[in-house]
Amino acid sequence: MRVREMFELGGQVALVTGGSRGLGLQMAQALGEMGCHVVIAARKADELAQAASTLEQSGITATTLVSDLQRPEAVAPLVGEALAACGRIDILVNNAGATWGAPAEDYPDEAWHKVMNLNVNAPFFLAREVGKRSMIPRQRGKIINVASIAGLKGSLGAMQAIAYNTSKAAAINFTRALAAEWGKYNINVNAICPGFFPSKMSAGLLDKLGQSVIDHTPLHRLGDEDDLKGAVVFLASQAARHVTGQYLAVDGGSSIV
Repeated sequence: MRVREMFELGGQVALVTGGSRGLGLQMAQALGEMGCHVVIAARKADELAQAASTLEQSGITATTLVSDLQRPEAVAPLVGEALAACGRIDILVNNAGATWGAPAEDYPDEAWHKVMNLNVNAPFFLAREVGKRSMIPRQRGKIINVASIAGLKGSLGAMQAIAYNTSKAAAINFTRALAAEWGKYNINVNAICPGFFPSKMSAGLLDKLGQSVIDHTPLHRLGDEDDLKGAVVFLASQAARHVTGQYLAVDGGSSIV
């Protein structure tokens, strides 16, 4: 196979959760540009409509599905709608996520459960459902979990987000465990660990710490609207067919210092 052909994704179907904006939309754009029919799922219909318009202006075929993955009972219907619309799911990108900042000693129960439900429970329930209903029967698939460099270490100062850090560490080991179990089905499971990217979720923290983050990042920059595209295409493609159970930090080097 020629190298260029390894990265082509023509005719495949990719389900991207949290795909209406930010990192999810960036990854949906990348997969669509490489030939995928993209299914984007999120809670807000208006944001999904705007995202679909953006994708379609780039010549990308997109299906939108409204779903609140905080609710476990929403998972099976979401997968069912995606399969009804597209017939199969070749690539699952577990991107939807939440965070909440508070000191550990005062961390609300509600906040802990909200973060864990979306960042840990939903990716597992989605992977289980997609695996049983599409990937395992077809003996192929790519699952990409969006973790974070926050899952690789603790945090100091204003970055008091113990549930987020814990959930993203769980996402990394969930990736390893599922990869070990589902390798026999020819399913690759990997994770991307973004560093700081401007987004709705990170806006408040970057308002306070943005320059400090840049100063402590070896490449001296934040991630931008293109920096996850190559990583997600690589992990979704045949170029990564012998890569599973791994995480790729896309963080300008901030996790190494």
